[in-house]
Amino acid sequence: MYGDTAWEIINMTQWIHKPILLEEITKNLITNKDGIYIDATDGLGGHTKEFLKHLSNKAKIIAFDKDKDAIKIAKKNVNDKRVVFVNKSYTEIKQEVDEINGILFDFGISSYQLDNPEKGFSFRFDGPLDMRFDSRDTLTAEYIVNNYNIDKLEQIIRNYGEDRNYKKIANAIVEERKLRPINSTLKLKSLIEKVSYQGGRINPATKTFQALRIEVNSELENVENGIDIAKNFIKVGGVIAVITFHSLEDRIVKNIFRDLKKTKNWQLINKKVITASREEVKQNPRSKSAKLRLIKRIA
Repeated sequence: MYGDTAWEIINMTQWIHKPILLEEITKNLITNKDGIYIDATDGLGGHTKEFLKHLSNKAKIIAFDKDKDAIKIAKKNVNDKRVVFVNKSYTEIKQEVDEINGILFDFGISSYQLDNPEKGFSFRFDGPLDMRFDSRDTLTAEYIVNNYNIDKLEQIIRNYGEDRNYKKIANAIVEERKLRPINSTLKLKSLIEKVSYQGGRINPATKTFQALRIEVNSELENVENGIDIAKNFIKVGGVIAVITFHSLEDRIVKNIFRDLKKTKNWQLINKKVITASREEVKQNPRSKSAKLRLIKRIA
């Protein structure tokens, strides 16, 4: 039903994908040209491709991504023997490596995922309410909106979407599903707009879609788990770099880095978050909300 344009969009995206904060990450992350690095959220391979320009033939990059389609595209975009692609979550690092010189976490959703109707991440297109990064997972946004009780829906929309109209939206979802299943992105968008239109530039469905995506993919738990696991594999002198796109994620990263610093084994590279330049935002509007934090192991 939705699949006719999906692969066309995927094929287009490999030409327009723009990795964010590329220069700032590369100059801080690549500390050893012969080292082993991890791109924990490889996407279409944009950051990985740039890292390779600064590494020797002895170096190695392990590129993780849960999305099998993204891995296929990244392999074509990068095509380098120094890169090992792994279609798994970055929480499984220990199965692939013993020590690393640096790791990048880019916790944003890629343009490719947003622009693929079959993924169901965006209400710009009609598509199934899926929202899974990994199609092997079982929980979908459709299951949540049609099965979670009203208290759980309120909790998700309030905590993960930070939407003040969480009660109205949750109630509208529960009442609608009594009549018919809510099974497409545009159905959910239309339902939310009827009860929560606020004006302004941001569509009132935006925060609920964010909340559902976070719940489906356990995003906040994975932010914490990923960094907690990665810190055990970083060599002295190595760096953890993290890009976040909303306050919920950034708050977690900020607190983790603060606690690492207290151990005296880690040093913050930037005390204030690094954001995209005006020029980068002009060329890539998605970079506007990106925040970069970096920390180095010193002992």
